[in-house]
Amino acid sequence: MTDQLFKVELTGSFLERLKDIEVFLVQADAGFAFDDLLADIRTIVIPNLKRFPRMGRPYLANPPQSVEALTQLAALPAGAANSLREYQHGDYLMLYVAMDNRSTVYLLNIRHHRQLSFDFARLWPSSRA
Repeated sequence: MTDQLFKVELTGSFLERLKDIEVFLVQADAGFAFDDLLADIRTIVIPNLKRFPRMGRPYLANPPQSVEALTQLAALPAGAANSLREYQHGDYLMLYVAMDNRSTVYLLNIRHHRQLSFDFARLWPSSRA
Protein backbone atom coordinates (compact mmCIF):
# COMPACT_ATOMS: atom_id res chain seq x y z
CA MET A 1 0.00 0.00 0.00
CA THR A 2 1.38 3.39 -1.01
CA ASP A 3 1.13 6.34 1.32
CA GLN A 4 -0.82 9.22 -0.14
CA LEU A 5 1.40 12.22 -0.79
CA PHE A 6 0.09 15.67 0.00
CA LYS A 7 0.39 18.48 -2.51
CA VAL A 8 2.46 21.46 -1.27
CA GLU A 9 1.53 24.97 -2.38
CA LEU A 10 3.37 28.23 -1.74
CA THR A 11 1.01 31.08 -0.90
CA GLY A 12 1.46 34.69 -1.98
CA SER A 13 2.48 35.70 1.52
CA PHE A 14 5.14 32.97 1.62
CA LEU A 15 6.56 34.17 -1.71
CA GLU A 16 6.59 37.78 -0.45
CA ARG A 17 8.52 36.73 2.65
CA LEU A 18 11.00 34.88 0.43
CA LYS A 19 11.63 38.17 -1.39
CA ASP A 20 12.18 39.89 1.98
CA ILE A 21 14.68 37.18 2.96
CA GLU A 22 16.52 37.60 -0.33
CA VAL A 23 16.87 41.36 0.25
CA PHE A 24 17.96 40.75 3.85
CA LEU A 25 20.63 38.22 2.83
CA VAL A 26 21.94 40.30 -0.06
CA GLN A 27 22.29 43.31 2.27
CA ALA A 28 24.22 41.05 4.67
CA ASP A 29 26.56 39.99 1.83
CA ALA A 30 25.16 36.46 2.05
CA GLY A 31 23.22 36.24 -1.21
CA PHE A 32 24.55 32.70 -1.73
CA ALA A 33 22.51 31.63 1.31
CA PHE A 34 19.31 32.54 -0.54
CA ASP A 35 20.20 30.11 -3.33
CA ASP A 36 20.85 27.47 -0.67
CA LEU A 37 17.46 28.20 0.91
CA LEU A 38 15.62 27.80 -2.40
CA ALA A 39 17.42 24.51 -3.04
CA ASP A 40 16.53 23.26 0.45
CA ILE A 41 12.88 24.22 0.04
CA ARG A 42 12.76 22.32 -3.25
CA THR A 43 14.75 19.23 -2.20
CA ILE A 44 14.11 18.88 1.55
CA VAL A 45 11.19 20.93 2.88
CA ILE A 46 8.61 20.21 0.17
CA PRO A 47 9.38 16.45 -0.04
CA ASN A 48 9.22 16.19 3.77
CA LEU A 49 5.86 17.97 3.93
CA LYS A 50 4.48 15.86 1.09
CA ARG A 51 5.20 12.69 3.06
CA PHE A 52 4.76 13.97 6.62
CA PRO A 53 2.34 16.92 6.59
CA ARG A 54 2.02 16.96 10.39
CA MET A 55 5.73 16.85 11.12
CA GLY A 56 5.82 20.45 12.31
CA ARG A 57 5.03 21.56 15.82
CA PRO A 58 1.44 22.70 16.39
CA TYR A 59 1.42 26.51 16.30
CA LEU A 60 -0.95 26.74 19.25
CA ALA A 61 1.42 24.70 21.45
CA ASN A 62 2.90 28.10 22.28
CA PRO A 63 0.01 30.49 21.55
CA PRO A 64 0.65 34.14 20.76
CA GLN A 65 0.05 36.68 23.49
CA SER A 66 -0.48 39.89 21.53
CA VAL A 67 -3.97 41.26 21.06
CA GLU A 68 -3.32 41.62 17.32
CA ALA A 69 -2.32 37.97 16.87
CA LEU A 70 -5.19 36.71 19.01
CA THR A 71 -7.62 38.83 16.97
CA GLN A 72 -6.26 37.37 13.73
CA LEU A 73 -6.55 33.83 15.08
CA ALA A 74 -10.14 34.47 16.15
CA ALA A 75 -10.97 35.66 12.62
CA LEU A 76 -9.94 32.31 11.09
CA PRO A 77 -12.63 29.79 10.16
CA ALA A 78 -13.61 27.42 12.98
CA GLY A 79 -10.87 24.86 13.60
CA ALA A 80 -8.39 26.46 11.21
CA ALA A 81 -6.07 27.71 13.97
CA ASN A 82 -5.70 24.13 15.21
CA SER A 83 -4.32 23.16 11.79
CA LEU A 84 -1.49 25.71 11.88
CA ARG A 85 1.97 24.19 12.28
CA GLU A 86 5.57 25.42 12.50
CA TYR A 87 8.42 23.82 10.59
CA GLN A 88 11.98 24.68 11.63
CA HIS A 89 14.60 24.19 8.92
CA GLY A 90 18.09 25.46 9.67
CA ASP A 91 17.92 29.22 10.22
CA TYR A 92 14.30 29.45 9.04
CA LEU A 93 10.93 29.05 10.67
CA MET A 94 7.97 28.34 8.39
CA LEU A 95 4.28 28.55 9.19
CA TYR A 96 2.00 26.19 7.31
CA VAL A 97 -1.37 24.52 7.40
CA ALA A 98 -2.16 20.94 6.39
CA MET A 99 -5.67 20.57 4.97
CA ASP A 100 -6.75 16.92 5.20
CA ASN A 101 -9.90 17.44 3.16
CA ARG A 102 -7.77 18.69 0.25
CA SER A 103 -4.62 16.61 0.86
CA THR A 104 -2.74 19.89 0.58
CA VAL A 105 -0.13 21.70 2.62
CA TYR A 106 -0.11 25.49 2.27
CA LEU A 107 3.15 27.23 3.17
CA LEU A 108 1.99 30.53 4.68
CA ASN A 109 5.06 32.33 5.98
CA ILE A 110 8.82 32.05 6.44
CA ARG A 111 11.30 34.02 8.55
CA HIS A 112 15.04 33.95 8.99
CA HIS A 113 15.85 33.88 12.70
CA ARG A 114 17.99 37.03 12.39
CA GLN A 115 15.36 39.10 10.63
CA LEU A 116 14.24 41.72 13.08
CA SER A 117 10.61 42.55 13.31
CA PHE A 118 11.49 45.94 14.74
CA ASP A 119 12.77 48.64 12.41
CA PHE A 120 13.00 51.44 14.96
CA ALA A 121 14.37 54.02 12.54
CA ARG A 122 11.37 53.54 10.27
CA LEU A 123 8.79 53.11 13.04
CA TRP A 124 9.82 56.17 15.05
CA PRO A 125 11.61 58.61 12.78
CA SER A 126 13.18 61.48 14.62
CA SER A 127 11.27 64.71 14.20
CA ARG A 128 13.36 67.59 13.04
CA ALA A 129 11.99 71.08 13.08
